[in-house]
Amino acid sequence: MKKQAGFTLVELVVVIAVLGILAATALPRFVNVQANARAASVNGLAASVRSAANMARAAWIAGGQQGAQVMMDNNAVAVGGMGWPTAADAGIVAALQNLDGNAFQAQHNNGVTTFRALGFNNCSFTYTQADGVVNTNNLAAANIQQNCN
Repeated sequence: MKKQAGFTLVELVVVIAVLGILAATALPRFVNVQANARAASVNGLAASVRSAANMARAAWIAGGQQGAQVMMDNNAVAVGGMGWPTAADAGIVAALQNLDGNAFQAQHNNGVTTFRALGFNNCSFTYTQADGVVNTNNLAAANIQQNCN
C-alpha cells in the first residue's frame, strides 16, 4: 500500500493565520516609510539650495561684490544687494541649475521662495533672499507624518 504525504487542513490554516498576523504588523511600518522618504527627498533639496546660495554669494564676493548677477557654470544667476540669489526663477532656481519639475515646485513671494514636494503643500521649506537662510522647520521629525504623508 502507498502512503500519502501532505499537509493537513489544520496545518494550512495555522500557516495562513501566522502570515496574516505578520502582514498586519508589517504594513503600518511600510506606510510610515513613505512620509520619511518624501521628507528626506525634500531635505536633500534643501541642502542643495543652501549650497547653491552659498556658491552664488561666494562668486559675488570673489567678483568684487558688484553686479546684479553672477555666472555659475555658464549660467547667469540673479543676486540681490547682499549677494544672495534672488527668490525667483532667475535667482535661486537658476543657481540650482536643475529643479526636478516632476517632483518639486518653487513658488516665489516677497523675497521668499517656498519649495514643495508636488501634491504635498506642507512638505516644504523656504529660502529667504535677504540673508540666504533655508528654513526646514516643516521637515522636523515631529512634523514629518503630519506634513509629508
